[in-house]
Amino acid sequence: MTEKQLSGIRTRLDRFLRDLVEPMGRSERRHWAQIYIQGLLLDGQRKSVQPIAERIAGADEQALNQFLNQSPWEVTEIQKRLARRLADDGADPVYWVIDETSFPKAGEHSVGVARQYCGALGKIANCQVAVSLHWSQNEVSYPISWRLFLPEDWIKDRARCQEARIPVEVVHRTKQALALELISQARDWSLPTGVVLADSAYGNDFDFRQELRTRRLGYAVAVEPKTAIWIEDPNVPLPLSSGKRGRPWRHPRPEDRPPVFSLLEVAKKLAPAAWRTVTWRAGTKGPQTSRFALVKAWAAHSWKQRPREQPPRVPEWLLVEWPKDAAQPSDYWMLWNPSSDAAPSLRPAVHAARGRWKIEQDYRELKDELGLDHFEGRGWLGWHHHVTLVSLAFCFLRSEQTRSKKNFWCEPSDDSPVAPGQPDPDGGSMSVVPNPVQ
Repeated sequence: MTEKQLSGIRTRLDRFLRDLVEPMGRSERRHWAQIYIQGLLLDGQRKSVQPIAERIAGADEQALNQFLNQSPWEVTEIQKRLARRLADDGADPVYWVIDETSFPKAGEHSVGVARQYCGALGKIANCQVAVSLHWSQNEVSYPISWRLFLPEDWIKDRARCQEARIPVEVVHRTKQALALELISQARDWSLPTGVVLADSAYGNDFDFRQELRTRRLGYAVAVEPKTAIWIEDPNVPLPLSSGKRGRPWRHPRPEDRPPVFSLLEVAKKLAPAAWRTVTWRAGTKGPQTSRFALVKAWAAHSWKQRPREQPPRVPEWLLVEWPKDAAQPSDYWMLWNPSSDAAPSLRPAVHAARGRWKIEQDYRELKDELGLDHFEGRGWLGWHHHVTLVSLAFCFLRSEQTRSKKNFWCEPSDDSPVAPGQPDPDGGSMSVVPNPVQ
């Protein structure tokens, strides 16, 4: 955005931010928040404090640094107001998307930095990793809130934590636990519930899916081919008592249950009639189309453990994508609906499973356009301030993009999901006969 363009929208920006930055308290904090966000919106290779101060007339580098890294304003209420703003604007979510992004770093002092997998570089590297929750619809998505992942070595080094000003109550959390914290926070904010979407780093975690079911949250999460499942109900009758002393059986023995299969084995067993061709959206390179099948499944996580240590087994739905002429399936997802055990309609299921594509676009714009990964401070507080201000800038840009679209929120896209039980425009009913295995 050029200075001229920024000047043209400054009044709308001030109006957009007025209520959102109110929790910062002092007027000077709200002033520097607006200056900082203007700096994020303006063109420039770097979106850290010094370049922002140089680009904006009247900006003071020392004051911006103090505002960002030391001023004790909380981010939670601001994120909550932003999320509620979206809900109040009628932007009811279709999906809650969980994902993570990384920030490569050269040094060792930035809060949370460690040698770990860096998605931005596609390898193990020195970086920070953050988990985020995005509110996603057919047309747009928004980052709602963030959690910085702290490796165990960081938490164990109390001197390092003190130097980075990490609050003493912060403990090590897995990325899956951080994701559940974000989801719980969104529920606490009374936001309209969306179907949870996540990649296999979260979907592979049996406990993560079980926690979503406990919260009565539907999901469509990716899983890896090696995932083990049953395609017949494993909750078979318990063994008869032998009359000997000991606790009675609470779970079936492994040898009494149906056979366990990998997802690839299940896909290869499916009858030809199980596969349907579905177009789920119109992409830049044309319609996105592939072959899919749905199968009722029970996760066999830890199925070889002692029977008394077995977790509960509940039905989910396995969605498989096997592109035509491909040697084997390309992707797998596990789906669950809190309101029904019936087979979901195929096209909405595919739409949900493939609904994560916008998150990568969000991260790219957050980094390339707004400097999400440009924060140069080292402290806990400054990092959370920066990502929150970037989120505000991002959502303002989204509001500008949709501003000229009359009735934007009520205009269905070409790939709007079909309600369960309704005829599908791709032809035929999308209900699936459970487990059409040859």
